[in-house]
Amino acid sequence: MTKTRLYIARHGKTMFNTIGRAQGWSDTPLTKTGEEGIRELGLGLKDAAIPFQAAFSSDSGRTMLTMEIILRESEQAFIPYTRDKRIREWCFGSLDGAYDSELFLGVLPRTKAFQGRDNLRDIPYSELAQSIVEVDTANWAEPWEVLRKRILDGFEAIALSIQNAGGGNAIVVSHGMTIGTFLWLIDPQHDKQYIDNGSVTVVDYEDGQFTIKAIGDMSYRYRGREIIAATAAQQPTNQPD
Repeated sequence: MTKTRLYIARHGKTMFNTIGRAQGWSDTPLTKTGEEGIRELGLGLKDAAIPFQAAFSSDSGRTMLTMEIILRESEQAFIPYTRDKRIREWCFGSLDGAYDSELFLGVLPRTKAFQGRDNLRDIPYSELAQSIVEVDTANWAEPWEVLRKRILDGFEAIALSIQNAGGGNAIVVSHGMTIGTFLWLIDPQHDKQYIDNGSVTVVDYEDGQFTIKAIGDMSYRYRGREIIAATAAQQPTNQPD
């Protein structure tokens, strides 16, 4: 059987990403720069000649538009595409849409998990989830066990669907904290790394286990950028008579 591999991209840069707001379950569209970054990604994936058996994204508008651009630019819009709410971003409850500084530097540092810790990266996702539940006055935020289960179930279901169809590659579009949480669930010892917009994280799935192969890889975007620049350079310029 062919190996099962997930290429997990973070969606393109959005309005809230640009102005530093926690997006969560709220949604803003990709900016022009964000769309161009995903165009780079799609062209880079096409250049790498990676065949995808299927496509999956969360049900958020920003991931769906990202997937549309990837499939168009990689010329694989014909593959099956599924939207799965289990791989949505974390819900920040009443703080959805708040400025990052208000959430991560103002409200959350007052919670127990932050005491004696100066760096957000030192806080396990399980404790961070509990902190968000504590400060969420609307009671919408997900307890850790609910959050953990839905993210793991979502990615496992995607991997199993590809494996059961004979293996191969899937392109998946999700969110920064969701991807980071998934990696932490695979290996709690791995160092938390920033997952940039349009980056690709690669995991293999075999015998019910995930293996991390790459985290936040920007090489596909960089290659796509080179292709766009080279194409532009080849365009004839209109010279005055």
